[in-house]
Amino acid sequence: MTRLCANLSMLFTEQPFQQRFAAAANAGFTGVEYLFPYEFGSAEIKTQLDEHDLTQVLFNLPAGDWSKGERGIACHPDRVEEFKAGVDLAIEYAKVLGNTQVNCLAGISPTDTELARVHDTFVDNLQYASAKLEAAGIRLVMEMINTRDIPGFFLTTTAQALEIREQVGSSNLFLQYDIYHMQIMEGDLARTLENQLAVIKHVQLADNPGRHEPGTGEINYHFLFEHLNRIGYDGWIGCEYKPLTTTEAGLGWLASHKLI
Repeated sequence: MTRLCANLSMLFTEQPFQQRFAAAANAGFTGVEYLFPYEFGSAEIKTQLDEHDLTQVLFNLPAGDWSKGERGIACHPDRVEEFKAGVDLAIEYAKVLGNTQVNCLAGISPTDTELARVHDTFVDNLQYASAKLEAAGIRLVMEMINTRDIPGFFLTTTAQALEIREQVGSSNLFLQYDIYHMQIMEGDLARTLENQLAVIKHVQLADNPGRHEPGTGEINYHFLFEHLNRIGYDGWIGCEYKPLTTTEAGLGWLASHKLI
């Protein structure tokens, strides 16, 4: 059964962050995700979740200075201690908010560092984070991102992620599969979702081109939703797209897919 959550960093952005929880619930969503909770107190976010009967599905580990273009620090050798502190902070928030899953963004590969060292740093950080999170009862996922939107991003394909997962050797490390990013980088969406079902624990969606809502581009979401149900995917699907106009105007796809 398909379970959708609203990404509050992308949807309902016409409203202040704290008001987006009510908007998501009113639109029929039962879960929410977003990039980061850290600008707000965990208690005030928990109040919004409880008031609107929403499940906190996922957020990212701290990822550096987002406003300055940083997109993760997990592959940066000179920021290992900052990464470790971020893991502790994420655990504090997750324990209050109730989510049992967080995502690690590898980051943009530093150009002044040998690629092998960047790779090893990422592996080491994932080993640390997966163990620390497992002790707290929280699953770790990592996300592959396309290099068109984020040039130089370190983790870019399913094959690379699977290789890294094997090197990390943790039973608490899985994949976050963003359909939009992977359509750009590798295609073959349905086959990959089916073949890697055991390690894909979170899915996100947007159409391509444009990263707008389903139905605005080339991806056959009617087929993919049926496919995910058929193969037995039982996780959440995060709606991480940029509305073509406004969030409310673009929600018609939910009804057309008979999802809400």
